[in-house]
Amino acid sequence: MKNIFKIKLFLLFLFLGTSIAIASELDVVRSDWKGHTRYDFKFNDRQTTIVLPHKAAEGKPWIWRPAFFGAFSWVDEALLEKGYHIAYYDVTHLYGSPRAVKLGTEFYNAMCEHFQLSDKVTLEGFSRGGYFTFNWAAANPDKVACIYVDAPVCDITSWPGRKRTNLWNDFLKEWDVKDEDVTTNFRGNALQLIDKLIEAKIPIIGVCGNSDKTVPYEDNFKKVAENYQQKGGIVETIIKPGIDHHPHSLENPEAIIDFIVRYQKGYTDKQHINFRHNLTNSFHKFIKEKKGCVAFLGGSITEMMGWRQQVQEDLHQRFPHTEFTFIDAGIGSTGSVPHSFRMTQDVFEKGTPDLMFVEAAVNDFTNTPDHVQQLRGMEGIIRHARMANPYMDIVMLHFTCDGFIGYFNKGIIPDVIMNHERVANYYSVTSVNLAQEISERMDSGDFNWKTFGGTHPSWFGHKFYTASINRVFDNSTLPINEYKPSIYVLPQNPIDKNSYFPGQFLDIKSAKKLKGFKIVENWQPENPQGKTRKGFCNVPMLVGLNEGCSFELNFTGRTIGYFGVCGPDAGIISYSIDGEKYKEINTYTQWSKQLYIPWLYILADNLSEGKHTLKVKMKKGKGSACHIRNFTVLGKDNIYGKVNLMRNQENKSYYFEDYKK
Repeated sequence: MKNIFKIKLFLLFLFLGTSIAIASELDVVRSDWKGHTRYDFKFNDRQTTIVLPHKAAEGKPWIWRPAFFGAFSWVDEALLEKGYHIAYYDVTHLYGSPRAVKLGTEFYNAMCEHFQLSDKVTLEGFSRGGYFTFNWAAANPDKVACIYVDAPVCDITSWPGRKRTNLWNDFLKEWDVKDEDVTTNFRGNALQLIDKLIEAKIPIIGVCGNSDKTVPYEDNFKKVAENYQQKGGIVETIIKPGIDHHPHSLENPEAIIDFIVRYQKGYTDKQHINFRHNLTNSFHKFIKEKKGCVAFLGGSITEMMGWRQQVQEDLHQRFPHTEFTFIDAGIGSTGSVPHSFRMTQDVFEKGTPDLMFVEAAVNDFTNTPDHVQQLRGMEGIIRHARMANPYMDIVMLHFTCDGFIGYFNKGIIPDVIMNHERVANYYSVTSVNLAQEISERMDSGDFNWKTFGGTHPSWFGHKFYTASINRVFDNSTLPINEYKPSIYVLPQNPIDKNSYFPGQFLDIKSAKKLKGFKIVENWQPENPQGKTRKGFCNVPMLVGLNEGCSFELNFTGRTIGYFGVCGPDAGIISYSIDGEKYKEINTYTQWSKQLYIPWLYILADNLSEGKHTLKVKMKKGKGSACHIRNFTVLGKDNIYGKVNLMRNQENKSYYFEDYKK
């Protein structure tokens, strides 16, 4: 049973922590709503409801419903838990009229002045409430953080339409217009209002059933969203297949909540993005051709459930009618050096990306402390990618790990990030320093390392990665006529002439004179204590298990190495190139005790062009085993066909005129 009592309105404002009292004789009813305190009262003779969070979030964000309080309230309930105030001011039957807008503005002013809520409100318009939302936002664009509409009425001739005679006449009376004027001089439909919202950069998310018979998606939000996007507005659409007008919203409103949260006032203050180039090439293709290929190249943070899936879903929401091919190329424990050699197999054999995300800072920090190899690996990735597709948009991501925290606490950016940034700057690649963002958010008390999830973030932690990536998307949103695909300038010379481009795998069957080594077609770990990463079990592997095992390999190029796994039995590899003195590498890593960890060893990367011979023999270390998945070499610079380097007289740089002939 509800615990309800009446208090004066001015006492309500005092209770909510403001020193301003409103002299009023209106009664207020307090009750419980979903475990939170609810207040109901009349404001300007219209029903008003305020629901308080247990603890207000910083800045006192709030969401405002103009119609149907409590219906399908999953979003409101989730935002309450995040510290948002929930407000309802009933203008349901006013059809977004000028009178409704005026009343709404007076209500907004009261909420900001007396409740001290944020001056940027999130608008939530269900069905006919969406019509008010667009009209109020267009009249008050400076007061809106973002808009969430759900099966919204966008065109009054679609709903109520002339067939609903009573409602249509109510609309005409409320707006004080004649029937014949609606199709000629009327300016209240959403399509006629969106220019003001775009100018104010107001993001919109819409949730719609594509089988809505009451407020048809095709006649309402679809038209608005397509025009909004074509004019350069930020808009996302979640389509519910086969769903009619009801039910509204989503029982799991996570995607809506994430959208709302990232557009609140001050949220971007801690994001660190180097905008070097917009994603105009890929966005043009997504919009114009309705097709797109997106690659995700990285280590375990990319391979795991998290930002990758979230970003893929966001792309579907931004381009709901685009057919995407996603290339999931995350492999645990791999950094820039393995990435640079496995791109052909793991990325380009599956498609040619229009947009590629690449991350390697964490594994380069832990696995490849050599700053020269960090640069050569990352440059190998970027240069190789642009050789494959000179129109490819690339985003470089710097994730965080335990080892980075101390650096940022001292105001130092880790060297590995600076090395990767050098490559990003040279090749005009936008980069996102997520490690710095997470450090600053922890310092400000947004969360702690445990809540974030550590080096391998929780689903909650991944949301911060995704939000920053979405800001890159936002920055690339332009009017459709401004998307002019352009070739990326490719510098004639690399930063380091020994960078690993274009890295390739050489089949293990190329090894000759096997002594003790053999090719195991469906390899599984010999040591039961050793686990394996995904993709490194039940695959062909060149295996030598005993001291003295040997083989030879003839190869062409200036670099040679191998990509394999190093487990509990990993030994010392002794090798010689072209008859020179033997060198040794202990392949046992700090993770080998319980894991056959993927690892790429560069044996030589400054050889002369031409043919060479590698000789390998195994020596006893912790163990004496060697497991080789692929040999790694560098292909010719023009492996993608005839590539003409043409002088660009304007900027004195070079670019690829032709590719993949």
